[in-house]
Amino acid sequence: MSTRKNGHDYEISNDFWNKIKPLLPLPKSKKKPGRPRKDDKRILSGILYLLRTGCQWKSLPRFYGAPSTVHDRFQEWQRSGFFEKMWQSGLMEYENKNGLEWEWQAIDGAMTKAPLGGSGTGANPTDRGKKGTKRSILTDGKGIPLSVTVDGANRHDKKLVKRTLDAIIFERPFPDEGIQNMCMDKGYDFPDIRELVKEYGYTAHIKSRGEENIRIEIPGFRARRWVVERTHSWLNRFRRLLIRWEKKIENYLAMLHFACAWITFRAAGFFG
Repeated sequence: MSTRKNGHDYEISNDFWNKIKPLLPLPKSKKKPGRPRKDDKRILSGILYLLRTGCQWKSLPRFYGAPSTVHDRFQEWQRSGFFEKMWQSGLMEYENKNGLEWEWQAIDGAMTKAPLGGSGTGANPTDRGKKGTKRSILTDGKGIPLSVTVDGANRHDKKLVKRTLDAIIFERPFPDEGIQNMCMDKGYDFPDIRELVKEYGYTAHIKSRGEENIRIEIPGFRARRWVVERTHSWLNRFRRLLIRWEKKIENYLAMLHFACAWITFRAAGFFG
């Protein structure tokens, strides 16, 4: 398993830790001697605990260290891009073991509450105008996350397509190496989106308005867009992402990157 739970404790396995430890930034040198640096592995386990349970920083069990220490280390690693590098490492692991399915990709957005506001939030049109945030995700044909971007809940899905495609963190094959299809729901049914997707080398598969609920009776037809909806569901199992408490968009993205990394390593069978 990826973690060991003892009561309320989550502990990252040694195998997983040895895989991602080389990605950590070098610790800052101390000008004066003081307390020894808290163990990085224990700190990361604490961040995972918070991501999984959704608890507040100040409620983090002392087993992982002082909440302020864990939070400071999270900020240090966020600034270094550690969580994104972890996600890239997971994608490399998955690519080597299973192979990413670039032929059929899917993109979709999902909204969550953001009661504290901050950058990348806006009035949620489906929640009486309360503060909310929207995440846009691109996945491969099996639902492995390839890209994520964040904006206000009032931002239309179509406005995030280009940013989502530009944010792919793994090298995408050239379109001339094989057909790459893009599956999208009726919320993306606009001429400019079809043209944009084409410019990026994709063959668009977008249900027109009114078609979304029509049952397909074509022999051999296979629904493909549902995988991205399942990935949003996977992300919501990390309770810290159900409601956005981070005011800084950089911190929220770091949490998303950590969750995407976890999903990708798990899909690669790394956790057994």
